[in-house]
Amino acid sequence: MLTFLIVFIAIFTQTITGFGLALISMPLLVYVVGIQTAAPLVAIISGVAEVILLLLYRADLNLRAVTRLTAASMFGIPLGVFLLRRVDEGVVTAVLGILVVGFALYALFGARLPALNRPAWAYGFGFFAGILGGAYNTSGPPVIIYANCRRWPPAEFKSNLQGFFLVNSALVLISHALGGSFTPLVWRQALISIPAILLAVLLGSRLDRTLNPDRFRRIVLFALLGLGASLLLG
Repeated sequence: MLTFLIVFIAIFTQTITGFGLALISMPLLVYVVGIQTAAPLVAIISGVAEVILLLLYRADLNLRAVTRLTAASMFGIPLGVFLLRRVDEGVVTAVLGILVVGFALYALFGARLPALNRPAWAYGFGFFAGILGGAYNTSGPPVIIYANCRRWPPAEFKSNLQGFFLVNSALVLISHALGGSFTPLVWRQALISIPAILLAVLLGSRLDRTLNPDRFRRIVLFALLGLGASLLLG
């Protein structure tokens, strides 16, 4: 039931805001099943959810805008999966906490970064996103910062993120499969998560036009700040 509830909240958030799936689910699932199970589990959840969300937002997808990000992430993902399996779980959890807190503070304070007019910046952001995606399934923060620097319009922002996340999740799934991360426990938890994904997307897509997205986003960011701090404090 905890897995069902966590997945529902994470997918509901992503449906409305365009991000937050892994940032919410990873810290919470770490407490429920541990980092070694949470990482491949969130990869499965992300893959299923992002196929559905991309179908909803496909009209505003700009493939050229995410091609460089995706290509660079391919080189970072295997490194992230390797680090997850080789580094102490306490260290991995602490780094995840730092990542979540850092992103929440960045978004809450509304830091306006300089415009990145050269598309080549995508390779650096994409590579770092791949490392984070392979290790923690949290490839979102570097891509969200890059999107803000590129000044993507809101509709394109949400659609492009789903396009990147979908390809990134597929690559992460392959890396976890090659690394032997998909245990029977992971598959059992994944089956529990499927109804939560469908219910959250259905409800989130219906409420998307009625909720105030800015207010909802701030609530999510404050929650992320608390989750990240709890990971850091153990």
